[in-house]
Amino acid sequence: MTLPPLGDLAPDPYILILTGVGLLIALVAWLPLALKRLPLSLPIVCVIIGAAIFALPQATLQPRPLAYPEIAERFTEFVVIIALMGAGLKIDRPFDWRRWGVTWRLLAITMPLSILAITGLGMWAGLPLVGALLLGAALAPTDPVLASDVQVGPPKGGGEDEVRFGLTSEAGLNDGLAFPFVHLAIVLSLAMPTGEPWLLNWLSYNVLWEIGAGVVGGWLIGKVFGWLTFHVPGDGKLAKTGDGLIAIAATFVSYGLTEIVHCYGFLAVFVTALTLRHAHRDHDFHREMHDLVEQVERLAMMLLLILFGGAVVTGMLGALSLTDIALAVAVLLIVRPVAGLVGLIGHPSPFREKFTLAFFGIRGVGSIYYLTYGLNHGAFEGAERLWGIVGLIVLLSVLLHGLTVTPVMRRLDQSSGRDPDDPGRASIPPPGLKGPAH
Repeated sequence: MTLPPLGDLAPDPYILILTGVGLLIALVAWLPLALKRLPLSLPIVCVIIGAAIFALPQATLQPRPLAYPEIAERFTEFVVIIALMGAGLKIDRPFDWRRWGVTWRLLAITMPLSILAITGLGMWAGLPLVGALLLGAALAPTDPVLASDVQVGPPKGGGEDEVRFGLTSEAGLNDGLAFPFVHLAIVLSLAMPTGEPWLLNWLSYNVLWEIGAGVVGGWLIGKVFGWLTFHVPGDGKLAKTGDGLIAIAATFVSYGLTEIVHCYGFLAVFVTALTLRHAHRDHDFHREMHDLVEQVERLAMMLLLILFGGAVVTGMLGALSLTDIALAVAVLLIVRPVAGLVGLIGHPSPFREKFTLAFFGIRGVGSIYYLTYGLNHGAFEGAERLWGIVGLIVLLSVLLHGLTVTPVMRRLDQSSGRDPDDPGRASIPPPGLKGPAH
């Protein structure tokens, strides 16, 4: 028997991909357990893995978003909508204007202030108005994907304190509510050179219609899926199947139908998730749906961050200047914390909780999506520089928040009388308010 030529011993690319996917899935299951007590997050590990892989001479692919704009937009879009469904399903607190007070503050005060401040910093750094506005709109929302370590636990799992609830609900809603400002940057980029009127169309269509229809559409779809899942007469209830895939179906249907009628699908998916959760709040099937969504989200997120690590080492940050680096540091260490604290003035929470809410405005996949969407649909100068700034901020956020989240959240739990190692720790409601009803 003779051995094949050495050239034939090289593994088939398909086999390499299959092996890599298998290793990635194994890491999805194992890494969260291994990192639970360490001051190290899953996103950090993924970025490091990606940087190591794509730094090899054999890796000829350069996964920079600017080189693959359509793929970057669609892949990040997919990851975000899955994360939004998961965020909505795990919120135990019923929707209530007063008990969601921290959410409204972060949305109505903190996010607009952040957009305004980042836009101003961008113009200070020499970006044109429309580019600076796109940067502000992309970087203002708290990311629903990378913020999982500061979010509430699984449905009926306990641990829904004010900080975790605030960051979860903010991340669920502000991705949809940032879209009008992304569209404002797009509209201005197209209208300013021609002098075409834009304000009335932006207000009526991009703000009123797309937000209003997104909320209503998400609620209606959530009602339908809630009835099919829990309330169909006889034995036709989807909950009887025990198959959490119904949550993925609800995600795609909600996003697809609302985008068909041209409204904000991100907002609709989160509202659908909240409505579906409310259809039968105590049913154990919510845990089945959430667990499957979380697995899909984690797998997609890890793959995306591996590619992001590859983008970082293949030149994504090459166009940065010292001014851009200063801007990135200011966004993370000044803009979000200050805007967060301003938004929480008067809220009945201890200062340590307010500061934690303000500090953990994590930037990630959502920012990548918004920038990709804006560049794909508008006319912006300096796309490479914008990508460098957003890429640096996402990288710094992954490192800064990933290294601090475990010790900070454990200390917060301990100072509030909660056991940080108990997944069923009782939540402590804000002063003057009752705990979440079920």
